[in-house]
Order: sequence, then C-alpha cells, then structure tokens
Amino acid sequence: MGLFDIFNRQRPNGHSHALAIDSVIPDIPESTFIEKEAPENEEAEEKAATPQIGGIHLLYEFLDKNFETKGYNDALINPDTTHLDQNVIALKNDLERSIRKVKTFYEDFIRQIDFHITSRSRSGMIDTVEELTVKKEIAESHIGQVKEIEEQAKKNEGVGHGIIISYTRGFRNGLAAISSHMILNKSF
Repeated sequence: MGLFDIFNRQRPNGHSHALAIDSVIPDIPESTFIEKEAPENEEAEEKAATPQIGGIHLLYEFLDKNFETKGYNDALINPDTTHLDQNVIALKNDLERSIRKVKTFYEDFIRQIDFHITSRSRSGMIDTVEELTVKKEIAESHIGQVKEIEEQAKKNEGVGHGIIISYTRGFRNGLAAISSHMILNKSF
C-alpha cells in the first residue's frame, strides 16, 4: 500500500473519497461570473441615465471646444479662403443657436419657478419659497451672463469671439503647413 493509497481506498459505505469530491463540486460556467458584453452597450446605458446638461453649461461646453484643431484640419481638406469664411459664419450661427437654446431653457425655468413660488407661498411654505427664490436668482444671474456673451459676440468681442480667433488661427496654420510641405521643403 502506497503513501497516497489512503485517499483512494474504499469507505465503509462503498464510495471512494476521490469520487465524493468530484460529485460534490459542480461545474460552474464562466458566464456566471464574467459578463461578455461590449463596453459600448454599458456606455450607452449610462448616457441614457445621465440627465441632459442644460443652461449655461451647454454654452460653456460649446465655447470650450478646440476650434483650432478643427480649423487646421479644414484647411488641409480645403485650403480655400472662401471655405474659411463659410466656416466662420457657420461657427457664429452655431454660437447663436447655442445661446438661443440656453436663453429658452432659462426663460422656461424661470416661468416654472414663478409658478412654484406663487403656489407654495399660498400654501404657507416659507422655506420652500425662499429656496425657490434663490434658484430663481441664480437662473437670472446665468441668463444675464448669457446675454452678455451674446452682446459681445455681436460686436466680435469676448469669449464668443475667441472661438472665431481659434478657428482662424488653426486654419491659417493648416495653410502654412501645406505651403511648408509642398513648397518650402522642396530643394531645387
């Protein structure tokens, strides 16, 4: 009898010890612990659950985009100055559209707050009315900033004009890159 035969010997009930271990531990499929879904599905679900950004954040998100890279790439695709002018007009229209969205958002929000203030003040909810009044003041402050950005953009000044400067700089850098590559780097 060998040293490890102790584990393989027959038990009094007729079962071997090794057989008992195999029959007790079931085969567990991999899918029980590991999900095999594409990560794109998870991101789409998260985006659907996230509330949409409204208000001044929408405008600042637009203003924070890198338009210099866009201008550079546009110049490489179509190095025509009329293309530059058309894209600058399109950017101004996009800015104006974003401003209108934000203004509409705040105007609607302030109307809703006014309704709630009137309704809750009739019910004697003083604390709630004060909280709503603070929210209304914040909304009015934000809409004031939006109107200021709008006025500055009409005068080609301020943060709204910064996107035009950024795009134009990128477009001109793209034109310079084309000239450098095609003409200046050639030896004759």
